[in-house]
Amino acid sequence: MTPETEAERPPPAADPNGEPAGDELPPELDVSGYVGPYVFPNNSRRRVPGALYAFLGVVSIATWALTLRSDPNIVNGGFLAAGIALIVLAGYHFRVGWDLRVDETDALIEAVRAVGFPVGHASAQMGWRGWFSRPTWRILVFSNEVRPRQRGLVLIDGVEPKVLDVIVEDNPEDWSGLADSDIHGPPD
Repeated sequence: MTPETEAERPPPAADPNGEPAGDELPPELDVSGYVGPYVFPNNSRRRVPGALYAFLGVVSIATWALTLRSDPNIVNGGFLAAGIALIVLAGYHFRVGWDLRVDETDALIEAVRAVGFPVGHASAQMGWRGWFSRPTWRILVFSNEVRPRQRGLVLIDGVEPKVLDVIVEDNPEDWSGLADSDIHGPPD
């Protein structure tokens, strides 16, 4: 089965006034054009703006230093202050530009080991912790039953594959109001 192209899609149903009957998703959110798994960007990208800030900081300080002997109208102590601030900011970017060595699949494997029950549905989210923005995976897992009995939240370090914290509890969601057909779908 191939996804429909724009020309093959039927037009949306219209109401009596000729207006479309419902909302449509923008093309970038259309799942029929799905091409593969999402890849989380690496935190080491923060080093690129860090290098730019360092370069601009050095240029600012050099400009200030080269104009010390003259009486410039535009270049003043602000260039020195800006240069120092840019170099400090560059240092911070280099420090927090952690290399993300643990991808979401590795984090999910560590989370499954940590919770102690067979996992069904799971969700991964990248977060950061501390002043130095160390990358941390937040993995939400549910047990592998039709009506999950347990759920867990596991925090995995993004630089080293180690478990930081595990919270496991009985699933507090009430599934009693749903019929089996709501969960399993209509009978075949």
